[in-house]
Amino acid sequence: MANRLFPDPSYPAVAIAGESNLYPVHRIFCVGRNYAEHAKEMGVEVDREAPFYFLKDAQAFVESGATIPYPCGTENYHYEMELVVAVGTPLFRASVEEARNAVFGYACGLDMTRRDLQLKARETRRPWDLGKNFEHSAVLAPIVRAEQAGEIGPQRIMLEVDGETRQDAHLSDLVWKIDELLSHLSHYYHLKPGDLIYTGTPAGVGSVLPGAKIAGHIAGLPSVFLTIGEAE
Repeated sequence: MANRLFPDPSYPAVAIAGESNLYPVHRIFCVGRNYAEHAKEMGVEVDREAPFYFLKDAQAFVESGATIPYPCGTENYHYEMELVVAVGTPLFRASVEEARNAVFGYACGLDMTRRDLQLKARETRRPWDLGKNFEHSAVLAPIVRAEQAGEIGPQRIMLEVDGETRQDAHLSDLVWKIDELLSHLSHYYHLKPGDLIYTGTPAGVGSVLPGAKIAGHIAGLPSVFLTIGEAE
């Protein structure tokens, strides 16, 4: 029998609010330009024909409350506050109604971004991986089960850096709603429990430096916290 040359990394897992259970994180899908005002501040238009996505590795996950090093290779490190959706049942070629019933829960998340690398890739029409998919770039607070979170839509979504509000919007501002995103994505992937969807960020993104303390909030969900440490 062939032997594996080195140990496989285990899947990370995120806490479920009020429970001892953990939700394993298998894949992380991220939606681009899903708030019109954010697209505008980035100098682009929202594609209203269909949403688009980029992915992060499960190993990019980091728990809320962590202190992480300022990442290598960038001089313009940005926060992006997002509503995160956790998939609860398998979905493939699902209708919007089927997608609506497949949500396990919701959480506050941060899509940390090496903005200079992302913009360089965008200008040269290359993939965004260096700007988006790197260590400690997917921060997540505990998940609240869908039945406990209630209807998603009117809640306020906001982010503070060192106590100063930088992002402030409402989930009703989402261009593509949650059930639409899940339905659309299920026509390209077999979605399963363990899949997370970061649904996009509102306007107000900006850079942070070592020492910054980030706090993101969505009404009814545990807040997400992150401290930026010194560069390695």
